[in-house]
Amino acid sequence: MDRSLLVGLIFSKKSFLCIGLDTDLTKIPSHLLETEDPIFEFNKAIIDSTHDLCIAYKPNFAFYECYGAQGWKSLTKTIQYINLTYPGQLFSIADAKRGDIGNTSQQYARAMFDPSSSGMEFDAVTVAPYMGEDSVKPFLSYPGKWIIVLALTSNKGAADFQFFQNGDQRLFEQVLSKSQQWGNNENMMYVVGATQAEMLCDIRKIVPDHFLLVPGVGAQGGSLLEVAKYGLTKQCGLIVNSSRNIIYASSGPDFAMKAREEALKMQQEMAAILGFTQTKC
Repeated sequence: MDRSLLVGLIFSKKSFLCIGLDTDLTKIPSHLLETEDPIFEFNKAIIDSTHDLCIAYKPNFAFYECYGAQGWKSLTKTIQYINLTYPGQLFSIADAKRGDIGNTSQQYARAMFDPSSSGMEFDAVTVAPYMGEDSVKPFLSYPGKWIIVLALTSNKGAADFQFFQNGDQRLFEQVLSKSQQWGNNENMMYVVGATQAEMLCDIRKIVPDHFLLVPGVGAQGGSLLEVAKYGLTKQCGLIVNSSRNIIYASSGPDFAMKAREEALKMQQEMAAILGFTQTKC
C-alpha cells in the first residue's frame, strides 16, 4: 500500500487506529478453545467487528511462534483473511522486529512480503536497526512495502541504550538520522512509544514527514491526546496501536462486540483529533 492510499484510508475512516492481534490462548474466551483453530477464530471475530473503525492490524509474531507450526498456520490464515476479505481497506503490519546480516534479512523479507514463498503478504514489517544498513535494506527491495524501524520504544529498558549520548545526538536520534540514507517517507516509518510522547517534538525535528507507529496507548499508560499534540502532521503521520484494551475488553461470548465498543471510543477520539493538524512543538 503506497503512502497516498494509506493517507486516504486514514481520512476516509477518520481513524489512525491499529489493533494489535497479540492473541494469547490463555486469555481468549474459553468457548473458542473447542474450535479447530482458536487463534484464527478469535482474530477473525475481532477483525470482522472492528475493520471499519481501524486502518491497520498488527499481529505480534511472538504470540504465534510460541505455538510452533500451528501458530504459523493461524498467522498465515489471519493475514490471508485480511487481504482476501477486506482488500485495500486495511494496512497490515508484521510485528516481527527482524534484523540480521544481509542474506538473512533477505529471507526474512521473503517471509513477510512474498506470498509465493511463505503464503503471507504484509504491507509492513518492524525492523531492528542495531546491525546497520545491510540488515535493513533488503526489506526495502519490495516495491510498495514498508519497513518500520525501531527508534524509541516505550519499555522500561529503553533507557539502557536508546538515550546514550554521542556528541550532540542520542542513539535514537542517530537511528532516525542515519536511516534516512536507506529509505524515505514513502517506504519507512519509525516505532516511537506512546509513553515517550514528550520526545515527539525532538523526533519531528529529524523526521517531520515520516509516519510513526506508536504503541503503548491504553494498557501501557500512553496518552492519545499527548501523542497527537506533538506528533500529528497535516497527513496525520501517526498509526497508534492498541492491543489488550480492545481485544480483551471481554472474556465472554460478547468479546467481539465489546472489542468494537472500545475501538469505537478510540476512533471517535481520533476523528475529533484529525480536525486539528497543527502540532504544539
